Amino acid sequence: MSIYVETQVRGHLEDLWQRTQDPVLHKRWDLRFSEIDYLSRDGDEPQRFRYETRIGLGLRVRGEGESTGTRDGAAGERTSALRFWSDDPKSLIREGSGYWQYVPTADGVRFLTWYDYRTRFGPFGRLIDRLLFRPLIGWATAWSFDRLRLWIEQGIDPALSLQRSLAHATARIALAVVLLYQGLVPKLLYRHPSELIMLTESGLSAETASQVLVALGIAELVLGAALFVTWRARWPFAVILALMPVALVGLAITSPGTLVGAFNPVALNVAVAALAAVAWLTNADLPSAARCLRARPAEGSGVSV
Repeated sequence: MSIYVETQVRGHLEDLWQRTQDPVLHKRWDLRFSEIDYLSRDGDEPQRFRYETRIGLGLRVRGEGESTGTRDGAAGERTSALRFWSDDPKSLIREGSGYWQYVPTADGVRFLTWYDYRTRFGPFGRLIDRLLFRPLIGWATAWSFDRLRLWIEQGIDPALSLQRSLAHATARIALAVVLLYQGLVPKLLYRHPSELIMLTESGLSAETASQVLVALGIAELVLGAALFVTWRARWPFAVILALMPVALVGLAITSPGTLVGAFNPVALNVAVAALAAVAWLTNADLPSAARCLRARPAEGSGVSV
């Protein structure tokens, strides 16, 4: 149940080291932390730090940690170990430890982390951790690693990555909800008269119009589901952008009266096309946890701690 995340960064080890070890730079790309501050130290004492995470509604979880050592390997790899803990009663994490490792490769740096922790709140805390918190923090670690990769490789500021990701997710989810609702409620569940009228006015018989309405409803459900299932794909937006003008022109020819009513197809189609355009434009170069390796390599893979 420990958390392992690995990615390949096409960049220099020293640059990656600075952006992960400098607390000011670290908090810019790591979704898990809102603030990271190093504490003063004397001589060879371990470097201690405080961290803070905003969890919404004005609530914050605070904790502390310390670097337990840094080691350079014979092949140029570098390892940074740490432990962390929290006395905050809102924190599910009681204490934990882990490491970051930087392994030079022919085309950059193999950057990986492993960490584990103990929870509070007894059996209930362990259940919440297993079902919800651990998968979420593992995803946040991987997503943050990919945001860091984009920052180093393409110069995309981490704040911009977050803004584009939120804009894309909002547009994609809104599109999916509209398509799923339009396909399920007025077409399949209720066979709304206005939907049938638009089809019969095009020259279809009542029976054929009913069959076409069901087919259209199923198609909208499939396209809406595809927006969730194929999260990184762009083709659903191309389909939507191609179909909206066709549908609108078809209605203008066969059923022009529908274009002047309240909540009419013009407003709906324009809004759907605009959402599809926003989702298309923001889809490129987004951070993705799926690009990271999430399983620890087998023994003998060359990773050492």
